[in-house]
Amino acid sequence: MGMRGALDTGLTMTAYPPIRVGLIGYGYAGKTFHAPLISATPGMELVAVASRDAAKVHADLPGMRVLPTPDALIADDGIDLVVIATPNDTHAPLASAALRAGRHVMIDKPMALDLAEARALVALADASPGQLSVFHNRRWDSDYLSVKQAIDEGAIGEVVHFESHIDRYRPTVRDRWRESAGPGAGIWYDLGPHLVDQALQLFGLPARVHAALAIQRAGGLSDDWAHVRLDYGVRQVIVHASMLVAGGARRFVVHGTRGSLVKTGADRQEAQMLAGQIPGSAGWGEDPDPLVVIDGEGRETRRAPAPGDQRACYAGLRDALRCEAPMPVRAIEALATMAVIEAGLASHREGRAVSVPLTPVERQALDRPGF
Repeated sequence: MGMRGALDTGLTMTAYPPIRVGLIGYGYAGKTFHAPLISATPGMELVAVASRDAAKVHADLPGMRVLPTPDALIADDGIDLVVIATPNDTHAPLASAALRAGRHVMIDKPMALDLAEARALVALADASPGQLSVFHNRRWDSDYLSVKQAIDEGAIGEVVHFESHIDRYRPTVRDRWRESAGPGAGIWYDLGPHLVDQALQLFGLPARVHAALAIQRAGGLSDDWAHVRLDYGVRQVIVHASMLVAGGARRFVVHGTRGSLVKTGADRQEAQMLAGQIPGSAGWGEDPDPLVVIDGEGRETRRAPAPGDQRACYAGLRDALRCEAPMPVRAIEALATMAVIEAGLASHREGRAVSVPLTPVERQALDRPGF
């Protein structure tokens, strides 16, 4: 679903009561992504936040009702949708509690710590009145949308090599759970789900996964470098993330039978939200970095990037909960991403390529070409 279509449905907001949203967690993800995107999505109303730091919430959201614990928020019958933006090891337990309470649930990625937890969540959601989705927001980034559009148009023929990087320069290990030695920490759990989800949306499930993880920074406690090859036979897909890249990296490099694509700059929405820009305001999601298409003769064509707008994740969820559209990120798709994450961990541990551990029933449930 495109962003414009997702938000400009023609539905009047008075036709439906607003979806009342409770946000659990007001750390980096809750503050930077979820609260601004929810507040900027018509038909959704952020009504409560569960946080131990009420002052921090009120500094950004004056008058917001702050509850002291996740359990208190989940038990509140005035909340329709529970959004979970907490450390990764709490995702599955909190989502399970919310589903059992009859709430709809949106979990920040990754949906769980492992495939067993993910499977239990999907089964619980299937048996519950509430619906489950996962915040794979980078499906609506300008860089990815631009590359996807060019591939879909056949601009470079059949893709044979696809390389996707999220590289940063953060040489100092920070004191936060994402960089700890705890469960769900490390770059493969943090950035891997974004990279994998985008690849699966484009190409479906790979035949095998071959992964290498490393700790490169002094004092590092969890992996801060990941290089993973998704094997599709003739087509090879590389997803890569690192914390020690000061420059020179490209976001996407794609080679096909008739040419190549290069996208150097990354989507700007995270930076815009960090700067306090309101999602949907003037200039939102605009990308000044062109997509370069190189034909078989070496001629370059520069294309204006597609605009990004991560509000589509919430707008699509809104429409799905109203039974007006399919779920923008289905739980089974997030489960497939978890299967690749788990395969990557096994591959690194065992030093060999491994297959994606999904059952025939799960593969059938994905129900789209390529998967």
